[in-house]
Amino acid sequence: MGKARDLIASAGAFVQLACRYWLDVFPAICREARFWSERAARIPDPLLRRVALDSLREKRGNIEGAGAFAALVPQPQRALVVRMLIAWQAAYDYVDTLSEEPSADRQANGRQLHLALLAALEPGPHHDDYYAHHPCSDDGGYLEAMVDAVRAAFAALPGSGAVAAPVQRAAMRIIVYQSLNHDDHSALAEWADAETPADSDLHWWETAAAGASSLAVLALLTVAPNPRVSTDQVTAIERAYFPWIGALHTLLDSLVDLREDARAGQTSLLEHYESAAEAAARMRILASRSLRSAQSLPNGRQHALIMVAMASLYLTAPEATSASAGVVSRGIVEALGPLLSPSMAVLATRRAAKSVPRMFSRASRAHQRALDTAQPGAYTVRQLDAHNDFLGRCGIRAGQLLHDPGDVSRFSSDAVPSRKERGH
Repeated sequence: MGKARDLIASAGAFVQLACRYWLDVFPAICREARFWSERAARIPDPLLRRVALDSLREKRGNIEGAGAFAALVPQPQRALVVRMLIAWQAAYDYVDTLSEEPSADRQANGRQLHLALLAALEPGPHHDDYYAHHPCSDDGGYLEAMVDAVRAAFAALPGSGAVAAPVQRAAMRIIVYQSLNHDDHSALAEWADAETPADSDLHWWETAAAGASSLAVLALLTVAPNPRVSTDQVTAIERAYFPWIGALHTLLDSLVDLREDARAGQTSLLEHYESAAEAAARMRILASRSLRSAQSLPNGRQHALIMVAMASLYLTAPEATSASAGVVSRGIVEALGPLLSPSMAVLATRRAAKSVPRMFSRASRAHQRALDTAQPGAYTVRQLDAHNDFLGRCGIRAGQLLHDPGDVSRFSSDAVPSRKERGH
């Protein structure tokens, strides 16, 4: 009965959070994204303009996910927080994409560009020369404008002083990761080993993945509106998102980017696992720890729902259903359990809306009937089958998530088109 009550409470929290997001937060996200797209279109340098526009378009999911954290914020400050989160995430996507362009010194270029993410969270009008190691620099003030937008919003929030140190630490981890994530990963491994929390039993590449994630920054920023936020609350959020939730986030991103990384000749963090089976076991552990860490926080159900929605975004991607990635996805689906169903249903709706709108309602009703007749609180084989059938009917090939692909000894790019090839 306890598990059933938890599921009912979680369902209620999902409905409340979803209504807040779609009715209030999402329109604000669209306005902010449109503002930065219009601003990017005026960048004088053609390369920088292309990168800015491409990053806003191709990484729109990052923007929408970042904005989701604003649903945790009281309504009077929500619009300001959306502006801050979107500007910061858009800056991250921009400098991340730009750092992949050819440069004489990739490490120095990556570090210098990503310094903008830290500057955005520090007081004062000073700007570094973010393009010092990049061949192009005439962005018409685009990157500085994003930094200034974050600074202004953050400074206006009454709890920013309590959040400043940990959120700056999180940004600094991103900078180090992005500057070292090149070549043979030896320097990255040395840094990540030193950053690995004691007794966490994490591999260095899992800690490195946690350092790369934007989620710690986003989650910490959402408590800055609270003038009475405590040190204990801030510390709990930092420890939940680094390393556990952040590691899961970045490794899921690596999972769906396997083909893209292979085409670009880049080493994926997932390649450090000896096999797909090992990766599946480790990421299942990360998923379980992430869920427990989120649930232990103040507003734990909301944090858990946002974390699960993040996972759903990746798990419903076609790349997550390929032979080598599917075995990993299966373990994460099972670890996160019934909490996945609502967010995956919403994502299935969005993906299927253009191609199979009438099929959705039939699949949804069949899916719900199967779940209703299963034992409450237990994610049974029958529930997994119903969940799989529902997503499959919605046209996202999710059946492979719950189908054992056999002995997958190593990761491969398979034949699924990359996100860039599909225009996402």
